[in-house]
Amino acid sequence: MNLRKNTVGTMLFLVISFFSLASPFIAWAGSETLKMATTTSTENSGLLDVLLPAFTRDTGIPVKVFAKGTGAAIRDGMDGNVDIIFVHAKKREEKFIADGYGVYRLGVMHNDFVILGPASDPAKIKGTNEAAAAFRKIAVKRAKFTSRGDDSGTHTAEQALWKASGMPLKTDTTQIFKKGKKRTLSFQHPDGLGKWYFSIGQGMGKALTYAEEKQTYTLADRGTYLKYKFGRKYGLDLDVLCEGDPKLYNPYGIIPINPAKYPHVRFKLADTLANWLISPKAQALIAGYRIQGRQAFFPDTFPYAK
Repeated sequence: MNLRKNTVGTMLFLVISFFSLASPFIAWAGSETLKMATTTSTENSGLLDVLLPAFTRDTGIPVKVFAKGTGAAIRDGMDGNVDIIFVHAKKREEKFIADGYGVYRLGVMHNDFVILGPASDPAKIKGTNEAAAAFRKIAVKRAKFTSRGDDSGTHTAEQALWKASGMPLKTDTTQIFKKGKKRTLSFQHPDGLGKWYFSIGQGMGKALTYAEEKQTYTLADRGTYLKYKFGRKYGLDLDVLCEGDPKLYNPYGIIPINPAKYPHVRFKLADTLANWLISPKAQALIAGYRIQGRQAFFPDTFPYAK
């Protein structure tokens, strides 16, 4: 009888010890799938392949990812098609919340944009640390440039740089197709659309492939660039020619969709993911994510995480 009591006591101690050491995020038994719209850069860079399995192990919450440009991800949130968005266009994110679509925004991480181009560098921008000046040189030379042209965070940043370059800009309207759906997009660009400036309406990975094939300049987030340059067997035949300008800073935010506007959204699950992403564990995973030894993203909540 004493042996039985001791065995039961030992098992109880082990159970208590396990839960005391476990993640502070409680697992959701039999939970529904959380739907997240996110920018292509978080997927193309490989970061989500590290973060989301760890989140599911900690919480039991599976996540279905819809990777697309930031503009399309924000529209998914505005339409109530997803439970949470993870994007990188801070002004648009703040407006999204101000308009009542999001509950709050948490800054998760950042990296930067880089201007890529062929080694021949026809516009002679190599070593330029002012992105707008580099864009102006490209436009004056009418050197070939590939734009994502997809209303993404990268496309938004590109248009801001063209505006800062001082070059005359035109506004055009085009139609792009994503997963069989047609939508109209207005964008600004320098003169030369279809001649030296190519707007392809595609994600970051496809834009890099196109720019490599045509040997053009392009703007890319550093994470996707590193993945394509160093994380693949065949690499990427484009070089970083301009970097380091504060205008190239690229912050990422996570925003749960407002259940007051869309009662069907899984806010508790979304809130769990958002807060998990700024936890010490997730921030350490972000800081530790390397592509051939090169850091792709930098955590915002715990900047010194390792």
